[in-house]
Parts: sequence; structure tokens; C-alpha cells
Amino acid sequence: MEEKNPIQSAQRIFSVYEYVCRSGNAGLSQITEALGLNKSTVHRMLASLIYMDYVKQDKFTGEYTPTFKTVELGQTILGRLDLPGRVRPYLQELSDSTGETVHLVRRDGTDVVYVDKIEPLHSRSDSIRMASQIGRRRPMYCAGVGKALMASMPENEAAEIWDHSRIEAKTEHTIVTREKMKEELAGIRSRGWALDDEENEKGVRCVAAVIPSDAEPEYAFSISAPAAHLDETHLPEVIREVLKRQKEISDAL
Repeated sequence: MEEKNPIQSAQRIFSVYEYVCRSGNAGLSQITEALGLNKSTVHRMLASLIYMDYVKQDKFTGEYTPTFKTVELGQTILGRLDLPGRVRPYLQELSDSTGETVHLVRRDGTDVVYVDKIEPLHSRSDSIRMASQIGRRRPMYCAGVGKALMASMPENEAAEIWDHSRIEAKTEHTIVTREKMKEELAGIRSRGWALDDEENEKGVRCVAAVIPSDAEPEYAFSISAPAAHLDETHLPEVIREVLKRQKEISDAL
């Protein structure tokens, strides 16, 4: 169920700011039309964002662009998260041993947020460059790392994640029914790893596992690769590598 923001003006100013960030640069009319807001309202919001140094206006084109203030704040947050730095060497080894991209994510509500991305030092000639970016978020239900985290939760909590997610088919392989997801999570619990079988992006598979924790896990990692790299022949080897690094990280932590 969608909750209403109790302070509508805050919702509006963040909507304007997020639109500018995603656009890279945008004019007043473009922002107004995209958000369906009054032009004078958007102008006031932008003036406030400029005053707080979140946005700047090009004096020649009149377009608005984001500053690096949020990037700086984000780096401050990531800098306080000790775990990504501690597990990175193990994830780098995983990437190098498989020749594939490795991601580390952290749970945030019903989503996962990418907090690290590691490219192999020597990638395979037929590898594709992953479009993922640090700071990007994805719904938990359609990502291998998300399903691994959901499987680590009590069943009622995983059900709440499902109920509060906007379920849609990203590809023809996306799980879109509660019963199918319940079966999927049961399988993940029994085997200890999750598979994104082209459920989020066509042509890409991921093998994922959680970072073990004394409390409920908040982090998970995955190998992401072209589907052809994770076929029936190579998948068992990749799974062994993922579980091996998971154990090493667990022992280290």
C-alpha cells in the first residue's frame, strides 16, 4: 500500500531535485511539464535548491544541473559502512577467479542498493559490460541478491516485502505470483544461494548469496554474467566459488 507524504512541499522539492539528477540538465519548462507542477512552484523549488547548493543554473542556457553535494553526502555514508571495505578483497578474488563482474548490495526497504561493483582484472573476451552503477537501486523480488536477502528473513517479513513491492514483469522470466516466489525462497533457503535467471534483465544471469551476520543479513553479493557464461556446464563451478567466498567472508567477520 502506498503511503502519502505528510509534507507535500517536501515531496515536491525532492521530486524536482530527483528529476534534475536523473536528467543531468533540464530547463524550467521541461521540469514543469514532466512533473505536472505549476511553473512558479517549480521555480521556487529550484531557487531553494540553488540556495542550499544542491542545484546550479547555467547562466547561458538557463538549464539546471545537480551539484556534487549529494555525491559527497553519499560518500560520507558509504565511508561509515565498514563492511564493504572489509569484504572487498574477497569479492575482488571472486571476480578475478571467474572473470565476471561482482556486486555488493545493501537492503533498503523493499529494494537493494548497489554499494560496490568490482570488474575483473582480466575479463573474458565475450563478457559484456554491466550497466549497474553504485547507488542504483532495484526491487528485491526480481534480483538474485534481493531474493537471497528475502530468503534469509522470517517468512512473514519476506511476505511483507512482496506485498509492499510494485510487482511487474521485467522480462518473461520474472516471478510475478506470490506462490511461485514462496517456492523460490524455500529453494534458496535449502541450498544457500539464489539465482537471477534473466528475471531482471534479458540475457543476464546472477548467482547471489548473503553476507552472513549475527543479526538478520543486510548485505548480499552476486556474480553477474551473460546467460551463456552461466549455463548448465559452468553454473556449478560459479556456485562453488560464490559459496567458498561466502564462507571466507563469514570466517573473517
